[in-house]
Amino acid sequence: MSTTTQAPKQLDPAASLHAETLGLAKGRGRLEGRRIIVVGAGQRNIIDAEPPVGNGRAMSVLFAREGAHVACIDISKEAADDTVRQITSEGGRAFTDVVDVSDIAAIAPAIARCAKQLGGLDGLALNVGISCGLSLPKMTAEAWDRDYAVNVRSHMLFAQAALDVMSPGGAITLTSSMASQRANGRNPAYESSKAAQIALGRAIARAGEEKGIRCNVIAPGFIDSPMGRDASRRRADRALTVPFGRQGTGWEVAYAALFLISNESSYVNAYTLFLDAGHMAGIVRT
Repeated sequence: MSTTTQAPKQLDPAASLHAETLGLAKGRGRLEGRRIIVVGAGQRNIIDAEPPVGNGRAMSVLFAREGAHVACIDISKEAADDTVRQITSEGGRAFTDVVDVSDIAAIAPAIARCAKQLGGLDGLALNVGISCGLSLPKMTAEAWDRDYAVNVRSHMLFAQAALDVMSPGGAITLTSSMASQRANGRNPAYESSKAAQIALGRAIARAGEEKGIRCNVIAPGFIDSPMGRDASRRRADRALTVPFGRQGTGWEVAYAALFLISNESSYVNAYTLFLDAGHMAGIVRT
C-alpha cells in the first residue's frame, strides 16, 4: 500500500480579520456617559511607514468612540496629545495628562486631577509597562527595581488612589502578558512582574468588592503593536507559530478591555483573560 504525503494547508490570515480587528467598526454607545482614565494612552514612535496602533492608544480611541470621556495619561505629552487629537477628530471627548509613573508622589494627584476634570471616575485602564530585556545572569538590582516600579508598584498606587474616588460599580483593567506564564523570553524581570500583575489584579478586585468595583486582567500574546513590531525585528522567529497566521492587533486588545470595563461584564471579576488566539492551549502552527 502506498502512502502520499500531503503538504500542509496554507493559512489565510484574512479569514480572522474583521472591522473590529482593524479598528474600523463604528461605536455602539457601550460606554455612554462613562468617565475613564487610560494610563499609557500614548505610544512610542517606531521606524515604520505604517506603524501599528498600540494597546493604550487603541483603548483610548475605542472607549471614546463608545461614548466615554477619556483622560489620556502618558509620560510623553506629545504621544498623549496625538491620541487625544485622534479622538477629538472623530468627535470624541478626551484630554491629556502627563505623569511619570515611576514617581511615587505623582500618581495620587494625577488620579484626583483627572477625576475632577472628568467630573467623576467610572473606569481605570492600566496599560503602561517597560522591559529592561536583561537575562538573569546579566540582571542588575537597579534594572529589576525599575521594571517593578513601573509594571507593578505604579499599578498598585493608581488602583489605590482610584478606589478612593471611583463611583460604585466602576471597573479597573490591568494589561499583563502571556510572558507571565512562560520563560521563553529569558527576561525574568518582565516575566515575573507581569505575573505579579495578575495577583495584584485579584487583590484589587478583593479591595473593590464593597463598592462593587471590579478588576480584571488582560494577558495578550503576540500583538503587532509598536513594541511587538520592534521585537519582531530583533527576533525574526518571534511569532512563527501564532494561530491564524498572524499576530493580534491593538484593537483586539482594546475590545477585550472594552468588554471588561463596560457594564456588560458586571459579573466578571478577578479574572485573567489570555488574549492569545489559543496559543498557550496548543493551537500553534507547526
